[in-house]
Formats: sequence, structure tokens, C-alpha cells
Amino acid sequence: MVQKLIGRYCQLLTAIIVICLVLMVLMVFGNVVMRYAFNSGISVSEELSRWLFLWLIFLGASVAVHEQAHMGSDMVVDLLPPKLQKVAIVVGQLLMLWVTWLIFSGSLAQTKINWEVLAPVTEYSMAWVYSTGVVFAVSTGLMLLSDMWFTLRGQLTPVQTRKAHHAAELAQFEADARAAEQQAGKSATRL
Repeated sequence: MVQKLIGRYCQLLTAIIVICLVLMVLMVFGNVVMRYAFNSGISVSEELSRWLFLWLIFLGASVAVHEQAHMGSDMVVDLLPPKLQKVAIVVGQLLMLWVTWLIFSGSLAQTKINWEVLAPVTEYSMAWVYSTGVVFAVSTGLMLLSDMWFTLRGQLTPVQTRKAHHAAELAQFEADARAAEQQAGKSATRL
């Protein structure tokens, strides 16, 4: 149930990322056209593009954590005995949770400090910039806790199950391709 909610949440984040990217492209392209064609520009577009880029990066990092697309040290864990593998994975998840807590506390402090500070062009609160870290940390923290729950129960997360299934399909496809190549080679030698 929780993994299903997290999956839907990541779909929402992906849609927001696409919207951020589209808006960035439109604003930057529009600004370039305005500068070259009309010798003027849209000053707000530069600031908003930077903010959208920040949101895109942090939201994308949250989705990457859910998809377990972040860097890992699987080769070290794979060399350990099965019981130590589980311990190593939990220790890694605890370290990631600790770093997530550091990001959360630092971003929350900066958000509070910059609540009344206005951006130079848009005059929006600079808290919007620093709140990206808060959203990232809360999202990532929940995802990591969910993954740790599966690890402690000795189960694969749905993402891990999907990756294992995909790896098995790829291995089967490659084996079939090699067998077909060998068969084609045997047929060619008979002729």
C-alpha cells in the first residue's frame, strides 16, 4: 500500500519535472527571441528558470532514490555472506537517512531564515529556493524508511523485484540471441 502511494507520488513528481522543464525551455527561448528580435528581454525569466531548475533537480533526485538509480556499492555487498549483506544494506540505508536528516534540518533552517528575504527581480520569498531541500528530504526520507522496512522483513521492494525481473528477461534474451547466432553459424557451415 505504501509503495503504491510512493509510486503514484513519484509519477506526480515526474509530471512536475516535465512541467518545470517545459517552462524553463519556453522562458529561456522566449528571452533569447526577445533579446535578438526586439532588443529587450524578460528579466523575470532568468530568475524563475533558475528556481525551476532547482526544483527539477531536487524532485528528480527524489524519483531517483525511489527508483534506486543512485550510486551504490553492490559489488562490495555481494561479496559478503547473506546475513552480513542485510546488515550492510541496513547500515547504508541508515547512513542515507542521516544525510537526509542533515539536508532537511539545514534546508528548513535556511527556509526560515530567508522567509522575509525577497528575490531581486520577482520579489518572491527566497524561501521557495531553500524549500526544495525540505521537500526532497521529506520525500526521500519516507522512501528510504519504506525500503528499510522491506529490507528488515527480508523482502525485495517492488522496484527491486521489477529490476530483478528485467535483468532475468535481458539475460534470457541474450542467451536466445547467442543460441540463434550459433544455430545460424552451424547452418552456414553446412552449406
